[in-house]
Amino acid sequence: MPGDSGAERALERSFGRAADEMRPAKLTRNVMKNADGSCLVEFGDTRVLCAATVEEGVPRWRKGSRAGWVTAEYAMLPASTSRRTPREYRGRKGRSMEIERLVGRSLRTVCDLAALGEATVTVDCDVIQADGGTRTASVTGAWVALHDALRSWEERGNIQRLPLTGQVAAISMGEVDGRLLLDLDYREDSHAQVDLNLVGTGDGGIVEIQGTGERSLFTREQLDALLDMGLPAIERLVALQDEVTNFRS
Repeated sequence: MPGDSGAERALERSFGRAADEMRPAKLTRNVMKNADGSCLVEFGDTRVLCAATVEEGVPRWRKGSRAGWVTAEYAMLPASTSRRTPREYRGRKGRSMEIERLVGRSLRTVCDLAALGEATVTVDCDVIQADGGTRTASVTGAWVALHDALRSWEERGNIQRLPLTGQVAAISMGEVDGRLLLDLDYREDSHAQVDLNLVGTGDGGIVEIQGTGERSLFTREQLDALLDMGLPAIERLVALQDEVTNFRS
């Protein structure tokens, strides 16, 4: 196009977004017949299938505590990326183990484990298509799957009330080519100078901040600006969760 410079093209974002705009986000519930709760979460072209299963009993170290446990597992399917990703097996799950621990920690912050009783909820997060932000999408979709699994457990009479104290969601941010951007896709994330993931709750609390200067240092002012960009996005994702679950109604 006339007047279309390389610098201008570099500023273009997927879905024609502004710097502080998220990709289109969608949560689809009840996508798996055999799961107690399930959700297909879509952040742009990233898609993660989250399935929650509730089982009686807790890990050995937690027996006798009269409190339950919520944990997560995460994996990328081989064809989820442009080049086939080999399957991971126990003992070779460095990055995946870090992400599944993040998802588990995030979910436990909004779960009353004593009200759950001695039962374990496992949320499996399987990436079926990756285009950046798979961990943040996993946290967001995992909460919906957890909600539905616990609601099912309650309806079966296994617990007296829904043991959720709130909602939790996550979003990515970063600095790319000197610009602060929200919800990075793979192209942006792969050459970001600063990469940051934010996990937050429905009442505005912060669960976790994962921030790294990938290719340069970042300042306190940049961190504050990224958080100012990310917290409203968490609010929008929580509202989307509530729209599909009616949790707060």
